[in-house]
Amino acid sequence: MSKYRDKPLSFEGLKTVPIAERGGKVEVQHFARPYKKGGGMAGFLDALPKILAADSFRGVIEALRQARARKRAILWGMGGHVVKCGLAGPLLDLMRRGWVTGFVMNGAASIHDFEIAIAGQTSEDVEAVLPDGRFGAAEETGRAMNEAIAAGVRDGLGMGEALGRRLEALAKPEFAPHSLVAAAYRANVPVTVHVAMGTDTPHTHPAADGAAIGAATHRDFQLLCSLVRGLDQGGVYLNVGSAVVLPEVFLKAVSVVRNLGYPLADFTTVNFDFLQHYRPKVNVVERPHAQRGGRGFAITGHHELMIPLLAAALIESEEE
Repeated sequence: MSKYRDKPLSFEGLKTVPIAERGGKVEVQHFARPYKKGGGMAGFLDALPKILAADSFRGVIEALRQARARKRAILWGMGGHVVKCGLAGPLLDLMRRGWVTGFVMNGAASIHDFEIAIAGQTSEDVEAVLPDGRFGAAEETGRAMNEAIAAGVRDGLGMGEALGRRLEALAKPEFAPHSLVAAAYRANVPVTVHVAMGTDTPHTHPAADGAAIGAATHRDFQLLCSLVRGLDQGGVYLNVGSAVVLPEVFLKAVSVVRNLGYPLADFTTVNFDFLQHYRPKVNVVERPHAQRGGRGFAITGHHELMIPLLAAALIESEEE
């Protein structure tokens, strides 16, 4: 016999309900179906379960389709990992097809893209070079980017446009087609670059000019605010792989636009990342829609898989 004073509670009086009356959020009609050979991308998407991330992914595709059809802004924010994973090709193809109206980069994305354009390679082995202080010491990258930024500021350009202009002359012909910044500049598609002083390797180069860097990235912030106005009533902002800088920048841009009296409501935001972090979740997916309508999606997965998958789905959705 138990020596505890409290005895187990009797369940004899518990009330139950019929399962038909209770209902369920998941029914067999929502389940995935086997993929049929030859079904293509449309068949693959249709076969996915009508549940959670699969439904969100379809929601992202539909939001992008509507934005493109209605000629609303489609802005792609991206961190450095997106460029390092070699995704410029699919993104530039989407740009040429009208699925991109602007690229928004953090400093890392612009650096990797710049190095790809001038050297066909990027992403150093940090652990190997940090012990003796060689991390971030690439001469060509630091000097060319800083010279481009300083010259751009003198001519009233933001950082993205200044880097694009420099790559017109500096990019190697065999590598230029793989550069987002170079190709977007040629196509007159805006690129904005947003940096915090000390976060990027060119800031450690002797040619770095803090005043020029600050002026260039501030001009790009103002340009981003202008681009964000185009999200109103059906545009889409995608944050792909930036956990801190771009979510913070985007939220401030949203506030600036509304503060100046421009309408900004009923648009879609998306966060693509292999981990869902705090700032993208609140600053991209949730806060922009408070009291203003619209919807935010969070899609978890590796960029090198999810972005080509999204690109394929968008291309297959195009009208012949």
